[in-house]
This record gives sequence, structure tokens and C-alpha cells, in this order.
Amino acid sequence: MEQRLNGGNAADVMSPQKRSALSRSLKMTPISVFGCFRPNVGQCCQQCTPDSLSRHHKNFGQGPALGFHNILCVNETHTRYRGWLVRRVCGMLFVCGCEVFPSPVCSRREGVCESNRVKEALATDPKTPEGADSQGQLKSISSFRPIINTCISPFFLRCVGWAMMKMFCSVFGGIQVNLNHFVALHRASEEGSLLVYVYVRQSIMDSVLLSLVLFCNNLRVPYTIFPVQVSNSFLRSLLQKIGVILLPPSAATEQDAEMEKLYGPVMTSVIRELLHEGQALSVGVSAESGQGARWLARIRQLIKEKSVPDISLVPVGISYDCVPEMHTQVGSLFRWLLSLLWRKPEGMVRIHLAQPFSLQEMYASGRCRGLEWRPLQDLLLPVILCKSTESVFGQRKISWLLPSRRASEATAEPTHRESELSIGIAVHLIFSATSCMAVMSTNLLSSLLLYRHHKGASMSVLCRDVTWLTKELLFRNKDVGFGGSLAEVLRYSLALLGPHLIIAAVPLRQDPLIVPRPTPAAALHFFLQAQIVTHTFILEAVGACAVSAMLFEIAATGVTSKVRPDSADGDKVKGDVEFDVVLCQSELTEKALQLCHLLPPGFRPPCQSSQSFAVDAIDSLVRCGILIMEEVQRNSPVCDSWKREGMLTWTPTDELYQSDSDCEDEDLCSYKVGQPNHCPDMLLFLCNMLAGRLRVLSWTTSFLDHLYAPLPEEHFVSQLCFHLREIANKKKEHYESCSQEATRAAVGTLKDLGVLMEEQREGGVFLGVTPLFQSAENRQKLHRFISQYIYN
Repeated sequence: MEQRLNGGNAADVMSPQKRSALSRSLKMTPISVFGCFRPNVGQCCQQCTPDSLSRHHKNFGQGPALGFHNILCVNETHTRYRGWLVRRVCGMLFVCGCEVFPSPVCSRREGVCESNRVKEALATDPKTPEGADSQGQLKSISSFRPIINTCISPFFLRCVGWAMMKMFCSVFGGIQVNLNHFVALHRASEEGSLLVYVYVRQSIMDSVLLSLVLFCNNLRVPYTIFPVQVSNSFLRSLLQKIGVILLPPSAATEQDAEMEKLYGPVMTSVIRELLHEGQALSVGVSAESGQGARWLARIRQLIKEKSVPDISLVPVGISYDCVPEMHTQVGSLFRWLLSLLWRKPEGMVRIHLAQPFSLQEMYASGRCRGLEWRPLQDLLLPVILCKSTESVFGQRKISWLLPSRRASEATAEPTHRESELSIGIAVHLIFSATSCMAVMSTNLLSSLLLYRHHKGASMSVLCRDVTWLTKELLFRNKDVGFGGSLAEVLRYSLALLGPHLIIAAVPLRQDPLIVPRPTPAAALHFFLQAQIVTHTFILEAVGACAVSAMLFEIAATGVTSKVRPDSADGDKVKGDVEFDVVLCQSELTEKALQLCHLLPPGFRPPCQSSQSFAVDAIDSLVRCGILIMEEVQRNSPVCDSWKREGMLTWTPTDELYQSDSDCEDEDLCSYKVGQPNHCPDMLLFLCNMLAGRLRVLSWTTSFLDHLYAPLPEEHFVSQLCFHLREIANKKKEHYESCSQEATRAAVGTLKDLGVLMEEQREGGVFLGVTPLFQSAENRQKLHRFISQYIYN
């Protein structure tokens, strides 16, 4: 069901305080451009889960246009009562009227102790006394007893739900949810499906927002995996009464908890008991650190063992105008709550719950292509070291997303195929959750200021580009989390990004200049905000970087350029320069194929082959107008079906996947680099989308020159971040390449590429350079390979 962006929902845009300079300029552009249609997003993959797609198709987004609802706007119509008193306590009445499902924990601890995997772990644990009975086993896992006894108390859930709604009213201007998506979830819940919600971790608020949205819409509140250590005993007790599964007190991080011998078996058994009770779960995944993938692997293991019949996975897209800044140290939570008393709400939140799909269907069919995944070393090392001109076909295996279990499991390591299937499912869910995230107005404006106008732009130019980019997003079936007139949207987004902007208003000029602040904080903020736009244009960005690599190769041979005939007036050039070079389709596709292996998880559909993705990347540039197809002179007409040798070549009729066109030679296309009229510098705009991440890999190679001995992993990452900041400070630009997330993703890529190796020592995991790349010549080859994709 498509909905108009101006569809009468006044809560889509929250008008901030007006500025005089902006008001004067926005009067010049009173265009209400957002009268387009809103796409229906969140449908499950047709290739991996076709049965789930057809099963929930009638209930997902196909009902009446219920539109978006702000769950913070509660009035007397949401209760069964009316009157002036009801209007003052309607929030409390609404919370009391929401349905809460029971959560029994009477026999959960016994079920965990009777689990075979827990018994095997206790048998190999030296701390467990020999011949211990059931009471001895209970004593051995006493440290996990509070986690096992985690429950959902209806009283505490209603109290916390009411408090969260009051708190969020001071944090956000509104929390918008698509009511059309809840029809399929209610239907799946009525059928008895076990729902597991998966979201991409951005803030501590993610899981709280998801639970509150489900609670307000009378769905079962899930048990939440919370990967942050909570030291306050009162707060731990409160969180465990509303279904929050915390880390053990002895573990500071989730990685430390996984190193405990009993943690993995106990947590797997707890998940099994929760699913047997019919409870829902929510898991947060991270594409940079790989957090959350282990929990998905545990759920898939239960299905493989037939301990659980099936699971319905629900990707959740959570989009923020401004991601709330909260310290992971929960001790500062109370000070943060006190600051809300004089704080004005900032930004909106848009939440999309995607269509549920069966994990059993994806696992049994193997459609996530886990068997075709190959190590990154096999895919790229021959090309990097100049041992081959063509890369090997296959999918990149992201090994660091699901690290090997060293001490957390007593059972044997999973097979190679099982590990690849778990990684494939995790990557698929990261991509699905990211795909259904809406693009907010701050995301859109941040991408323009970072990738196209990093030196600033006038207000009229921003108005033009916002209009163009919004239409491009909607054309690519991407939902946007804003509506209203162009003036309202720009005023709203500029007010939210104000701390990172310089607005220069000249008295004699009614068109002010908007310039991003040249600070690391501003660049990192724009980089994080612009990632969702990069995800939408990933095909075009990969194709543009492939064109840049081709131009980089032929630059040394001397590139001629010419000016368009209609753009010059005498000696003064009005237009843009167009390269007079011809690029081969096969070479462009090869460059795009090699680049797509360097992409972090979540950007590329995992169920699509790398070859198909590379071909689509080049085709997308043709649709954009960046590549112009060159006509090929033929000696014979196209309709001539004879071969050049003068005879036809026939294929056997029993060969599969053959067509009538197989008897014809495949004609390779050639392209010229053009510049579309609607965006003359679109090639540079698209190349800059991936330049930040590629620049991290390129700068890391120079860091390896100063690495003389292996370092602990955390120490290695911190020193690398310091090195990247030094380079950015020296250049006084590109601060977006110094983020902690991008650094960790680069380290993971270099591990898979065979540049860095892990060593297990007494102090933990150490990272060092492999013998192959201890050679300065090989590191230089790696640097040239990565740098060719950075537009210069």
C-alpha cells in the first residue's frame, strides 16, 4: 500500500525555531515537492524465503491505509473512558489497558540443568566437583541464576512503560510506527509463531524503543539481549523483571562473557527454555564488531537439533533524526535523566517492522548461498600480488563475524558448512534490517554536505539537491522519514544539524551559505548520519569507484579531454570537462567485482552472487547517465543469425539453461564517461560515498610499516585510531575515516585478507602482520590496489 508523503500526518515534520536568515532564503523556494508516493518496504526476500513471502503477503501492508502513528501522542480516544479527568491521566489508563502476556519461570532452572550441553560443559569444567548430583550442578551455575530467573512482571512492565513514554517525550519529538506492518505480526502471533526481532545496534535506546512499540500495540514484549554491563544491583533487578537478559557480573563485555566455559551452553539452554514457553526475543546485531551473530547461531543450532520447530525472524529498521548520545556506563543514567527536565525534544524516530520469515525455510533450503563463500585471500590476493588479472568467482566469507569458540562451548566446533550458514543468516539479517530503515531528513542533508558540498553550499543549491536526492531515494523504493514542504524539511534538518554547521548570512545577499564545521566531531557525525544513504546508492557507488579505478589506470598513458560544444563561449568554459576515453564493459565489471569483496557486511545482498552484483553496478551507471554506451560497428547486421564462419552452432536439447541466443557471439559493450544534466558532478558524489571506508584501509597499510611486533587486539585498534587521527589532522580533512566503527571493520577485512593474523597468548588475542605482508613491496601493492578506487 503506497501512501502520499503529504498524507495529512502533521507529526511527520516538527517545526523548530525559525532563523531570520533561513526564513528569507526559504521564501525563495516555496515548492511542495514531496507530493510523491511512499513505497512499501520490509518485504522478505523472494529468493531465500518465497514461502514466507506468499504466506504473509495478504497481511503485510495490503490492508487499509492505517498510516503512521506517533505512540507518544496518547489521548482519551486510546482509552475506554471519556471526560476531563481522563484527559489528564490518559497515559496511565492507556498503559493499564495494554495487554501483557504471562512469563512463567517455575521450571526454567531445572530445564537448563537437565540440558545435555550444560551437563557436558559441567563434566569438563574443573570447578565442578566429581560425581556432583543435581544440587551440585545447581550450585555450579549459581552465578547464572539471576539470568535464568529473568522474567516479565506485568506490574513492573506497565510502570516502566509509562515512565519510558514520559521520558521519550523529553528526548524525541515523536516515535512513528507503520501500523500497516502490525497486521502480519498480529496474525503470526495468533498462529503461535515464535517471533525473534533483529535490529542493527545504534544506541542503547534501540531495544527500549522496540519493546515499547510492541507493548503499545498489544504484542508480546520480547526478552531482550542487553550486551552492556550493569553494575548497579537495584537497576539490574529492575531490568531483569522486565525481560532484559544481562551479562554476568563477572564479565565486563560480551566478548569476556563468551570466553567463560559455561556461558555459551547455559545461554543456549536459556534461549531454548524461553522459546518452549512461547516467549519472543529481540537481538541486536552489529556489522562492525559482529556482536549478536553468536545469538543467531544459537537459535539456528536449536532448530537444527529440532529442539525448536521453527522461528519467525522479524528484521526491524530503527531510524533516528539524531542518534541519542548515551554513555554505556549506566551509572551516569540518573544524571542523564535529570538533564531531561530542562531539555527540549530533538528529532523524530521512524520504526519499520519488516515481514516475518521462517528461519527453518532459509536453513533447510540453503538459499543464503553459504556453500559458495570463499576466503577473501583466495578472492583478492592473486590480483593484489599481480599473480592474476582476474579475481576468483565466489562470495566473501566474513570469518570475524562469527569467531571460533575457544572456551565458551564444551561441545565440538561446528562444521565448516554450519559455520558458513550461520554467517550467511547473520549477514542476511543485517542487510534486511538496514534495508527497511527509513532515510531521515538529517541523513539526506548530511550526505549532501559530506559527499558533495564539503566546502559549503548556498541555501538555493541545497534546496535543489534535496529535491533531487529525495526523488532518487523514492525511485529506489526507499522510504523517507519526513514529509511536508521543502521549506519545512530544510529548516527542521538544519536546526538539528546546527551545532555542526556554520551559517554565513550576508546582509546584501538573501541566500546564506551553509558550511560544515571543519572539526572531527562534525565529520564523524555526518559520516554516521550518511551511512543509510550510502546503503541505498551502493550499486551506483561501487560502479563509480570502478570507473575511477579504470581512469586511474589509464591516467599515466595521457588522457585527453574535451569540452562539450554547447558549454564554451570563446576562451571561457561554462560547462564541465568530459573525458574522451572509452571503457570496456568486461574490465569495468571486473573492477566492480573486486571492489565488492571489500565491502563490509550489510551493504550487499548476501543472496545475490558477486558477479550479478558487479553487472548491476555497471548497469546502474548507465541508467544514471554517467556511462554512455558506445555503438559498435558490425560487419554484418544484428538480425543476421549466421556465424562469421558461415554456419550455425547448435547445442544439445537436453542441456539446461540454454536459449536460442546461445548460438550468437556475445558482444562486449564499451562506454564513455558522461555527466548527467541533473547532477553534473554525480560521479564524484558517488565515489565519495565509499572513499571514507576505503581510505581507512589505505591509511592502515602505512600503519603496518611501524608495527614491529604483535599487539593485543584492543591496543592495536586504539593505536590504529590514533594513527588515523594523526593523518587526518595533518591533512586537515577526511576526519570521517577515523571512526571507531570503520577502524574495526577495516581490521576485520585485513584479517580475512591475510594481512593480519591472530595469535592466542596468555594476555588474550594478539594481532600481527603475516609473513607475506612483512615485505614492503607487498604492502605497497596492497596500498595501490585500494587507492585506485579512491577518486582523485
